[in-house]
Amino acid sequence: MLPVAFLERMKQQLGEEYDAFLQSLERPRAVALRFNPLKGDAPQLPFVLDNVPWEPRGYYYDPAARPGLHVFHEAGVYYLQEASAMAPVTLLDPQPGERICDLCAAPGGKSTQIAGRMMGEGFLLCNEWSPKRAKILSRNIERMGVANALVTNETVERLADRFEGQFDKVLIDAPCSGEGMFRKEEAAVTDWSQDTVEMCARRQAEILDSGARLVRPGGRLVYSTCTFAPEEDELAVAQFLATHPEFSPEVVEAPWFEPVENGGHRMWPHKLLGEGHFAAVLRRAEDGDCEFDPIPGGKLPQEWLAFAKELGIRLPEGKAVQFGQSLYWAPPGMPDLRRLKVERPGLELGTVKKDRFEPSHALALWLKTCGNVQDFAPDSPEIAAYLHGDVVPSEKKGWCLVTAGGYSLGWGKGDGRVLKNHYPKGLRRLG
Repeated sequence: MLPVAFLERMKQQLGEEYDAFLQSLERPRAVALRFNPLKGDAPQLPFVLDNVPWEPRGYYYDPAARPGLHVFHEAGVYYLQEASAMAPVTLLDPQPGERICDLCAAPGGKSTQIAGRMMGEGFLLCNEWSPKRAKILSRNIERMGVANALVTNETVERLADRFEGQFDKVLIDAPCSGEGMFRKEEAAVTDWSQDTVEMCARRQAEILDSGARLVRPGGRLVYSTCTFAPEEDELAVAQFLATHPEFSPEVVEAPWFEPVENGGHRMWPHKLLGEGHFAAVLRRAEDGDCEFDPIPGGKLPQEWLAFAKELGIRLPEGKAVQFGQSLYWAPPGMPDLRRLKVERPGLELGTVKKDRFEPSHALALWLKTCGNVQDFAPDSPEIAAYLHGDVVPSEKKGWCLVTAGGYSLGWGKGDGRVLKNHYPKGLRRLG
């Protein structure tokens, strides 16, 4: 049962479309996934159906297939993402080489979508203020093989103070009352109230005010929610524009969505295959210059150099950053991280130990191939055993990249007969 106050407002908001809207909420929801270009060409899968019109790599799928259990999901070949939730990144239009910030990033659907558009070039800052959700975000960045991302666990205000005017594009997918998720999540219905709408609107105004400071002169800001409430959508944008004359609405080509005032776009569940969403595209005026201080990089240790030479691994442009024994490879545009809460400073390469190097799971998922690979069929008993944490038969020796159907999955270490399993214990399948 939907809240009466919500239904009364939607009837006023939609007019003659109200009945169609209610009927759409009774239909089974469409489910979608997005293929990851960082993993190479997308495989042909029997449960993948029609393309999501506004995302070239997005596809609807048969919900009975449960693709989250497929080994390709573990390998980061695709991300399960609601179709309408793909729209804000389409409107953001990330490009390789840009500096981009996803300000409210967990669990990582939009961050990994942005990373796929950037194709490893440029710098991506993914922030989440909740420590628990920041860890989930970091794991998804790792699973999707993203090398050029910094994951932080900071307040918006603190980031704005540190990195004012430093990003070409900023996405603010703001916490909201979640009205667009009523069909998907029962908790969104039970938690809803008009007081919640008004509380969210106040918080969104604060986030917008600080987040806008991150946008460079001439840069783009996309503000989005998964709610229908005007207080959190059009009115929030109107209030922001009234107090930030350096920003103005930007007209972009988006024929799939319903345009509204002030650069806004609405996604209605009775007009497309997806849930409710709102996004507005804003442009900052060319009103100044911006500068940033890159993080100083160190030298790669000999242990890594020997390991990389043995397996034929070549890193992209970047710089080494070491935290204790943990070695990371940071993108060239990584800023100074001192006094920030950092969850993941780039690509984790592994651990430097005395006279040896132990590669990370993140490095395995980033690699497409290397000089020592053991490939198994995705549905093979060997892959099932590997995901379970067991040894698998192989004639390989030394560190070996285990792949499923050609997609990297993790590390093994061979003695010529079997591969000792180095798939992370926390990811192993039980039973």
